[in-house]
Amino acid sequence: MRVSLQTKLLTLIISLLLFIFISLTGIYSYFEAEQTEEHMGQLALQVATTVSFMPMVVEAFDDENPSQVIQPIVEQIRKEMGAEFIIVGNKESIRFSHPQEWKIGQKMVGGDNDQALIDGEYYISEAVGSLGPSLRGKAPIFDNDGNIIGIVSVGFMLEDIREATIENLIKYSQAALFVLLLGIVGGVFLARNIRKDTLGLEPHEIGSLYRERNAILDSIKEGVIAIDEDGRITMMNTTAQKILGITDESKHQPIETVIPNSQMYKVLESGIIENDQELLLKDRIIIVNRTPIMEKGKIVGVVSSFRDKTEMTEMVNTLSEVRKYSEDLRAQTHEYTNKLYAISGLLQLKEYDEAIKLIHAESAINRNQNRILFEQIHDHKVQAILLGKLGKASEMRITFSIDRSSYLRALPKRIDISKLITILGNILDNAFEAVSESERKEVTFFATDIGNDIVFEVADTGIGMNDEVRKDIFKRGVSTKGEQNRGFGLAIVKQIVDELNGTIELQIQNSGGVAFTIFIPKEVKNVV
Repeated sequence: MRVSLQTKLLTLIISLLLFIFISLTGIYSYFEAEQTEEHMGQLALQVATTVSFMPMVVEAFDDENPSQVIQPIVEQIRKEMGAEFIIVGNKESIRFSHPQEWKIGQKMVGGDNDQALIDGEYYISEAVGSLGPSLRGKAPIFDNDGNIIGIVSVGFMLEDIREATIENLIKYSQAALFVLLLGIVGGVFLARNIRKDTLGLEPHEIGSLYRERNAILDSIKEGVIAIDEDGRITMMNTTAQKILGITDESKHQPIETVIPNSQMYKVLESGIIENDQELLLKDRIIIVNRTPIMEKGKIVGVVSSFRDKTEMTEMVNTLSEVRKYSEDLRAQTHEYTNKLYAISGLLQLKEYDEAIKLIHAESAINRNQNRILFEQIHDHKVQAILLGKLGKASEMRITFSIDRSSYLRALPKRIDISKLITILGNILDNAFEAVSESERKEVTFFATDIGNDIVFEVADTGIGMNDEVRKDIFKRGVSTKGEQNRGFGLAIVKQIVDELNGTIELQIQNSGGVAFTIFIPKEVKNVV
């Protein structure tokens, strides 16, 4: 059974207040009892000392009946001071005064007079007298010659002292109880306020939502970033960090410091939702949506989701490459269909020698290529791409040959068909275009996986390129054709090769034309 957060808080607060209340009450009770007893003892001693120095009391000791003078004096003092008794006795401890007059003339009880009568000391003692246990102040009485002639004993009953202590404790306990009630009421309001701040959710529900939120954010392919009302980053997912090139250290930093042109401040001020806005960020165009976070009609932050337009463009280009691959296969099928029609026509005309010559020519052309393609290239994805490009090259009257030293086993799963189509398709198409206007229309393909890397090389006999184009050939918009809306293929190839942790090299050949060499590691080691 789960206990609610409000119940936990109230239990904790009340328990803590009760513990403090009981602890402080106990400590205060101890010190209060000590201080009350000490105070009453000092009061008794002061009164006893004062009475012992009263001239009327001292002179009364020379009378035949000292009690007639002493009793009224000390009784008046006793009533004014609130003492239980004030007893004046002679050196033999015979009483000259007592609250109960019938005890006058009797000997004092308690056995604690020697220090005063013999040693002449002033002191406080506890003893059991005729009235019961009491706290006493003792003072000796001296005559004019300094001789001890009697004693004064002022007492407060121990029971009365305890009652006074309890009364004081009750007063303070009432105040403490009031504070305790205030604390409980404050605890209730605090628990309700915390529950309100957590939207009525319990801690386990908040923890579950937090885990689910992180899982959802990490699974989203779009970048998500949020700021508070002060413009500081409060949340961002892994995709956002990857697209923006930032880390967790950017959290709680002003958004304009991390992304100067984010324009989230504008939405924070206006509260207007912005959808599908283009933003240039680090040579990338991203599509941004910005939505204000509202609470009770007030803007308390902004959340922005964005996706890389470049990736969308790459997807479109990949689909375009797949379509081109399909068209290449269709072209190859068309060409072979034409040749089959030609052979069929020759056979119908009974030009058997010509038909055999055409079959042998085609067989000789394809025999060597097919042997390399199917016996040395064992990856079906690469085979399919090369088959399509062979047909396209044939249609364009380009000599497309696979290097006979090529050898390639099945590629790792991380190098999927879409990546291969983009890489090999773009490189080969560029090579075909480069040689389309050359006298020698030759393109050579080489592949090997000997060693730690998978190597693809495409060489052509085209017109080559100048140093300026060569330097920026992998940047978007740079093309040897110098035309608009071109120069994206090699940039995409470079990006995909980088994603595969590979490298791409360009070399100008001495005989003219260029050679692109691509190195892709077979295994990617995790860097910790």
